[in-house]
Amino acid sequence: MSAYAYTFTVFTATYNRAHTLDRVYRSLEAQTFRDFEWLVVDDGSTDETSALMERWLRDPPFPIRYLRQPNAGKHSAMNRGVREARGALFFQLDSDDAVVPTALERLHFHWQSIAPSERASFSAVSGLCRDDHGVLVGTAFPRAITDSDSLEVTYRFKVTGDKCGFQRTDVLREFPFPDVTGFVPEGVIWARIARRYRTRYVNEVLLINYRDEPSLSRGWRPIRSPVGLRMMHRAILTEQLDYLRYAPVAFLRSAAHFSRFSFHLGVGVAAQYREMPSARGRLLWALALPLGWLAYLWDLLRTTYAARVRVNPS
Repeated sequence: MSAYAYTFTVFTATYNRAHTLDRVYRSLEAQTFRDFEWLVVDDGSTDETSALMERWLRDPPFPIRYLRQPNAGKHSAMNRGVREARGALFFQLDSDDAVVPTALERLHFHWQSIAPSERASFSAVSGLCRDDHGVLVGTAFPRAITDSDSLEVTYRFKVTGDKCGFQRTDVLREFPFPDVTGFVPEGVIWARIARRYRTRYVNEVLLINYRDEPSLSRGWRPIRSPVGLRMMHRAILTEQLDYLRYAPVAFLRSAAHFSRFSFHLGVGVAAQYREMPSARGRLLWALALPLGWLAYLWDLLRTTYAARVRVNPS
């Protein structure tokens, strides 16, 4: 970690969230562990975000950096944040959430608790989230401390819901998000990291999810993001089939979505088939193809209906 200026870079990608950024700022101000910087990448906001950040930058209680860029999506902001990070551990904090006062302290504690001889094989520590009403988001991990990876905890242990933690900055630099237009699910990257590195999962609530409005990665309409979503489901069918026995329905669903978003992009049946390198992948794809076609037609129907409603709202 000596090559870095801080233990943590707390990274926030934001787009028109001037009305929620204050709770992010206040929760960082309250942190018991102080060796961190707050790096904010503004992805083309048109509200009062810039003025708000400039006010905090005048007399910051902790190191703050504010970078602006044209709107390009959260994955683009994330790539820039990883490149610019001066912390060894990269902690992603959404622009409408907040961390508990001991979040960084506990994450650092658990990272240091990993034996030095094993730490190089780990990339992350991750904990739990609750919502603003005190309800746990999703499910807990199978044990108080679970050393695993994102694929195993999802498919084998059936862990669901948002989680909170960091990744090593150097690892994220190995696995940048693809430079494409539209929404790119973070799971595309986490799954690839899982093939190389482990994560220490802890059953401690570290983050508060506020559900008053969608974040940069929530609330998207699938039809608007076919490239990234197709990429995610193709990766599931080509890179993750060793977990098929744990979640066959989930893989069948991904096969349907792969076809659905392929049709949106004009990728025909023959081309879809050629993208499936294994017999199991081709079988799943073939079984789900009718469902994918129906989902694609349903998307078109909804889009046509929505356009008519906009033209004739009465």
